[in-house]
Amino acid sequence: MMISTKGRYALRIMVDIAKFGGNGPVSVREIAGRQDISEKYMEQIVGVLTKRGLLRSIRGAQGGYYLAKKAEEITVGDILRATEGDLAPTECVAGKPCKRSASCPSHMVFKKVYSAINDVIDHVRLCDLVSDQTEE
Repeated sequence: MMISTKGRYALRIMVDIAKFGGNGPVSVREIAGRQDISEKYMEQIVGVLTKRGLLRSIRGAQGGYYLAKKAEEITVGDILRATEGDLAPTECVAGKPCKRSASCPSHMVFKKVYSAINDVIDHVRLCDLVSDQTEE
């Protein structure tokens, strides 16, 4: 399983907004410049994040994006699932029944991988990523 560019950029965008959005909304142009992401592609990503309730926007000359919740309330899992969908390594562990699940020798491995992925991404918060970045 590979996280797409959209998922990786979404994490960078959210960290940027959490870090620089303390004094109001952050513009697409500012984020795109700091993160070296095309404004057009970024607008697609922030559209998804807004639709999923992770960001809010303000229109106009002084507009931009800000977090819809506190950085402490947003997990990496929230962000990645918004952009990537379910992160299951196989369909059989994503809730799509497989007639071989009971006898499949690898089903248990895929369940453990999926559980480990979810455990990590659901316990790392956006604020953790911001503080990790400021410590470097």
